[in-house]
Amino acid sequence: MNDVPAIEARLSGMEPAQILRQVFGYTAFRGLQDSVIQHVMAGGDALVLMPTGGGKSLCYQIPALALPGLAIVISPLIALMDDQVAALRQQGVAAAALHSELEDGEGRDIFRAIHDDALDVLYVSPERLISGGLLDRLAQVKLSLIAVDEAHCVSQWGHEFRPEYRNLAILRERFPGVPRIALTATADQRTRDDILRGLDMHDARVFAASFHRANLHVSAQPKTSETQQLLDFLRGREGQCGIVYCGSRAKTERTAERLVARGLPAIVFHAGLPPEVKRAAAKRFRGGEALIVVATIAFGMGIDRPDVRYVVHLDMPDSPEGYYQQIGRAGRDGERADTLLLHGMDDIARARHFLSLSAAPDMQKRVMRSRLEAMVALTESATCRTRALLACFGEELPEGCGHCDTCAAPPDMFDGTEDAQKVLSAAYRTRQIFGALHLIAVLRGDKTEAVIRHGHDLLPTFGIGAEHNAAYWRSVIRQLVAQGLLDVDVEGHGSLRLVDERAWPILRREAQLMLRRDAAPKPRTPAARAAKAVAEGAADVDDPRFLALRTWRLEEAKRQGVPPYVIFHDVTLREIAGFRPKSLAELGLVRGVGASKLERYGQALLDLLLE
Repeated sequence: MNDVPAIEARLSGMEPAQILRQVFGYTAFRGLQDSVIQHVMAGGDALVLMPTGGGKSLCYQIPALALPGLAIVISPLIALMDDQVAALRQQGVAAAALHSELEDGEGRDIFRAIHDDALDVLYVSPERLISGGLLDRLAQVKLSLIAVDEAHCVSQWGHEFRPEYRNLAILRERFPGVPRIALTATADQRTRDDILRGLDMHDARVFAASFHRANLHVSAQPKTSETQQLLDFLRGREGQCGIVYCGSRAKTERTAERLVARGLPAIVFHAGLPPEVKRAAAKRFRGGEALIVVATIAFGMGIDRPDVRYVVHLDMPDSPEGYYQQIGRAGRDGERADTLLLHGMDDIARARHFLSLSAAPDMQKRVMRSRLEAMVALTESATCRTRALLACFGEELPEGCGHCDTCAAPPDMFDGTEDAQKVLSAAYRTRQIFGALHLIAVLRGDKTEAVIRHGHDLLPTFGIGAEHNAAYWRSVIRQLVAQGLLDVDVEGHGSLRLVDERAWPILRREAQLMLRRDAAPKPRTPAARAAKAVAEGAADVDDPRFLALRTWRLEEAKRQGVPPYVIFHDVTLREIAGFRPKSLAELGLVRGVGASKLERYGQALLDLLLE
């Protein structure tokens, strides 16, 4: 299965803290990890909610090593399974994955290891577990626990629902007494309840950590010039790995082509690509290259790479859960990561339109609508954006986060009631059959061919907004659509129509409307970028020891055919470079250097540092 040496002695009976230190190289548990592990080892079922990078995997990996028997981990994607197996083998753990891309004979070797009691952890997809008689085979061996990773896939309310996950409820009946642990990074209360119901884990204890990730810097901007906004964001981030999410396959390809034309290392990933193209893209990404992956949301669940430094959305996600799951793929190593969401009126209109056409039951459509509107509100938030995001998961942040765009530069709010009346009146007087461009021309008093042809230069609303430029009126219209006063007819060439129950109280001056003034984008000068990099402590990436360690890691990863980050994370390499250990004992004190890695790589690292 691999030439990585297994742990010399079985770890059954060792204390979790000993396994944490000896195998994984950490001296203390974080957050709820210890409580979860103790609960599972006592035989209890658990639902674990922790943000990406919060250490969910250890919650089942340590009990898997401490308890006698084989641990089964159910995971949705082959790439994710392979990464986690590779990482465990680097730690000296006997782990394997059963999936459709195994070479001839590998499956037989795995089954032999299972029946010889020579395997600690087995990763498998839900489809592979339920079909082909695997359950019957597993019934013949002792199981230590069953873990369901990415458990939001169980829920029909989840953003990545997979129907085959619902079949996992059978595990309670087939393996009574075997503790089960379900884990996910994003789930609101409705999704949590559905996970427990779908897995028949009604007696499970729920462990919910804070979803707040202080290393994620969250920002959003109205779309103005989408490609230029993306290029402005990417400037100064050369040499970093990032993900750019698009709402369609065609848009991923257009965007990647534009980036490549400007000399940027962009690749495409979406479900419609030939399998060999997707495999090649995933291999480059997992290989540690500083790539810009332009993708649909099909790219994501299998990501285990810790050094993704940014995530950009060129289109608005349809729920806060999906958005948080996607931006959570950045900064898994705990280092600073930046996110940017570009949003516009068209995003909102398309999402509402597609929802209206959905064949889902009415109750499900109501839930989907509420989540969509929460996402819309998040894009237009005038207060702490992180606080608004966490509220979607039932978590209250007592004060502003200090690491989002609205905390860094609070938006300028103003009484927009009168300007809203002007827009609504212009839409009404033009019979609600024209789009934003035409309404703006009417408001600004522009005598375009269409305005004159329809006689709209004779309306009382013609020119009443001439004091503001077109960008200002686009902002007002976008916010009126976001707040539900105007509706966009997607099938009617984008015409704007009044939503009567909300629009008329404004027109009659019965209600007040506050709007935000969109700030003009500030150019990032080279001096400003340099100052920003220094302030963020980015200078240490140029340390020659760190660079030498990265080069060694890349060569070692190529030799073994594994992703570089399963050998050591950048965080560990930076600590080694800064600490400059002189002996194996000192090297073993660094976070992430367990006994197996110390034995395998320790002397090579010390020799490299001496050079």
